[in-house]
Amino acid sequence: MTKQPLQPEDLAGLYRRAFADYGARALWNMRPVDHPTPADALAITKALRTHGRMDGRRLAERIERLCHADQ
Repeated sequence: MTKQPLQPEDLAGLYRRAFADYGARALWNMRPVDHPTPADALAITKALRTHGRMDGRRLAERIERLCHADQ
């Protein structure tokens, strides 16, 4: 059995997922941008942590890890 290589997480994909999954609950007062920058992605993590329950918090942590990986 061969293992498939892990695909790197895509910041834009995680950002869009956040709005798709948590838009009404946690991000209701924010508008998504078409081409999110790391700053755009980091701007939604506090709301995800506060109002996104445990799954939203985990998504926020993944976004933060990805944004800070390049530093």
